[in-house]
Amino acid sequence: MHPATPPAPSPDVLPIRRVLVSVFDKTGLDRLAAALAAHGIEVVSTGGTATALAGRGVAVTDVSQVTGFPEMLDGRVKTLHPHVFAGVLARTDRPDDLAVLDKHGIARFDAVIVNLYAFEEAIRRPGCLPHEAIELIDIGGPSLIRAAAKNHAFTAVVTGPEQYDELVAAIAAGGTTRAQRKLLAARAFERTATYDAVISWWMAGHAGLVVEGAVTIPAACDATDEAPLPSRMSLELERRMPLRYGENPHQAAALFAPPGTHLGLAGLRQLAGKELSYNNLLDLDAATRLAGLIQDPGAVVIKHTNPCGAASAAGIAEALAAALAADPTSAFGSIVAVNRTFDLACAESLTAPGLFVEVVAAPAFEPAAVELLTTKPAWKASVRLVATPPGDPWEPTAGLELRGVAGGFLAQRPDEACDDPATWRVVTTSVPPAELTPALDFAFTVVRRLTSNAIAVCRGTSLVGAGTGQTSRVDAVRVALEKAGGRARGAVLASDAFFPFPDSIALIAAAGIAAIVQPGGSKRDAEVIAAADEAGIPMVFTARRHFRH
Repeated sequence: MHPATPPAPSPDVLPIRRVLVSVFDKTGLDRLAAALAAHGIEVVSTGGTATALAGRGVAVTDVSQVTGFPEMLDGRVKTLHPHVFAGVLARTDRPDDLAVLDKHGIARFDAVIVNLYAFEEAIRRPGCLPHEAIELIDIGGPSLIRAAAKNHAFTAVVTGPEQYDELVAAIAAGGTTRAQRKLLAARAFERTATYDAVISWWMAGHAGLVVEGAVTIPAACDATDEAPLPSRMSLELERRMPLRYGENPHQAAALFAPPGTHLGLAGLRQLAGKELSYNNLLDLDAATRLAGLIQDPGAVVIKHTNPCGAASAAGIAEALAAALAADPTSAFGSIVAVNRTFDLACAESLTAPGLFVEVVAAPAFEPAAVELLTTKPAWKASVRLVATPPGDPWEPTAGLELRGVAGGFLAQRPDEACDDPATWRVVTTSVPPAELTPALDFAFTVVRRLTSNAIAVCRGTSLVGAGTGQTSRVDAVRVALEKAGGRARGAVLASDAFFPFPDSIALIAAAGIAAIVQPGGSKRDAEVIAAADEAGIPMVFTARRHFRH
């Protein structure tokens, strides 16, 4: 009795008889080597990979035996040779391709197994020098991957250890299918695109186009207040966090971020609570950006991307209590962020009767605070605790803040630099008392994160009234003063842009505001100053507008 003849593979299945292996990351090489050896697959390899495979029992042909050249230039040139690339790119359904291989004694590769030098990991390492990064710009690896991916009808391409199990299973099954090769090729092009995008971003900085995440001014340019923006941006994004829905339940949504980025909201760590929503993330962005502007221990309460409470104090718990007291009605169901470690005293102030917040964000959390919030019955099932990472969140986008509009993106430098009260100018006859300087500084900091037209009323370093998103400045003033109520008397008022008319000053004076801070720059500044002088209210110009649309 003769053994059964194995069935012929289906036309779209290509057996794997000869492979090229060159991997920087040796993870998972044991199981790959075992499969290659067990099935008698001819293996061509390079340098350290050849040594590693041989040490695992695989018979290896060094690539130099195929090319007829040794590795040279410290390993910069290994696989860049027709005997390699023709073997990867030849089409087996083309007699002319096969004739060329036969004429030159070139054998085909059925699979290319390559992963790339760890360039991204290197540049994120503190102290990485330019020449070290440059040596980790892979040349042969991306070329091999692209060649095999282009020729995926006849050649399989494997680009990471996470794909080894799939390859091993295909070897055991008699070969790779056309569908498998097509999917592997798509993944391969994704990988090289990401790799090149990271190199492009880094190289721009190395060439002086982008330095420390900000575009520098070439020598031929005339400098104004801002450096020029790049003429072109390559943005590679990966889906980082699937979301249940967008702003409304009928909208699909997810958080995307540049690969490898762990800064800003892309790097947050959720310690407890339900999954974050699209609106949570928008509010978290507003909360952490304002908290980051406050220099002293500070806390922010956000509702629909606007602060309804903000305060700084000697301690973080005191600041949080003051921020929550600014508008207790709006604080219910809000987002809270602090700029210091969230401690037990903070947790205790949150758990006061009648109060609930959706998310708490902080650089770090005391274990006792986490324990209290995650065990208290009214809180444990819902409240989300989020630790935010240090670092410049704009670094991955070359120092630019991007905002989607229909058909494109708007790009601008983020409005993150702190204002300096020493540069401000008193424009009225009366001068604000020195003790009001911290309040004026704080108010002008908070108003930067209110939606325009925006007005902030602050007592000391606590927000007590905000007018946001109004279509006229006088309406924003009216709303802010109404929110502040009796707390407006003796408080200070900040405007994110100039007062176009003196009508707001009458309302401000009637409320008992002690001082005003605004950018100035209106054609009617003289009328506004005269109204302030008549009311006896000192007014300061900052010469810097802070619209937030």
